[in-house]
Amino acid sequence: MVRRQRRVQRLLPDQSVRGLRWLTRLGAWLRDAPSVGTVHDRAIAGPDGEISIRIYRPEGETPFPTIVYFHGGGFVSGDLESHDALCRYLTRESECVVVSVDYRLAPEHPFPGAVEDAIAATEWVADHTDSLGGTGQLAVVGDSAGGNLATVTTLAARDRGGPEIDYQALIYPGVGTREDQESVREHADLVLSRADLEWFRDCYYGSEITLQNPYADPTRACDLSGLPPATVITAGFDPLRDGGRAYAEQLQAAGVAVRHVEYEDMIHGFVSMTDQIDRSTEAIADVAEGLRTALLAE
Repeated sequence: MVRRQRRVQRLLPDQSVRGLRWLTRLGAWLRDAPSVGTVHDRAIAGPDGEISIRIYRPEGETPFPTIVYFHGGGFVSGDLESHDALCRYLTRESECVVVSVDYRLAPEHPFPGAVEDAIAATEWVADHTDSLGGTGQLAVVGDSAGGNLATVTTLAARDRGGPEIDYQALIYPGVGTREDQESVREHADLVLSRADLEWFRDCYYGSEITLQNPYADPTRACDLSGLPPATVITAGFDPLRDGGRAYAEQLQAAGVAVRHVEYEDMIHGFVSMTDQIDRSTEAIADVAEGLRTALLAE
């Protein structure tokens, strides 16, 4: 699958926004989408216009805990369709309502556009727990760029005095990536090249100065105490691996309960490859188990 993906990417102009979004959407069309109780699309008010969300409810009687999900894609690609299958699996495995967020993308909307939308969507979900069929227990989950947004949202909630977030699950989060890291040196060009990493960074952050902002890169935060317990998933052959490892260690050092699981033989993006990689659904089930344990025990 990885070789085929790289071959397709070579047919596109280097770092083409339109091409990348087309490729991401094509991948979504090829995936099986398991059934859940109900799926409902709607729009909510955001800081710069409407934000599209998709609400997945599991089978069974409400109420359920609620998950806000942020998709990956380097802050440049991805949408409600690209992670539809993943969100359906997560809904079934976690027995939670999942609200997927179609936040603004770069380069049209660089930092902090995605962060503002992520915070606004989480606040909306927290304010509408009853209508969503929620118990009041709330978690944030995201993969790659979405993992960054999930944990940044917990920082903002702590700093602003709410909403209360009970758990965070970060799947190979895009945090703390440095060019001199072993994972970048050894595993760039497996799905993500150095050029890709630089291009995504330039599209979203624009400059190294922006990266000093903890809402851009939470590894820069002076204080991570008071954040909700976390599951952090990393992949052994992922150039983002070392940043995710380091952030898990930072959270632990700040007194946050962390469960770090590394899928040593996996690549970046494997969790969303539900139709090609068996360990994808295994990882989703692992994340879901942590969520159930944390949220259903409340």
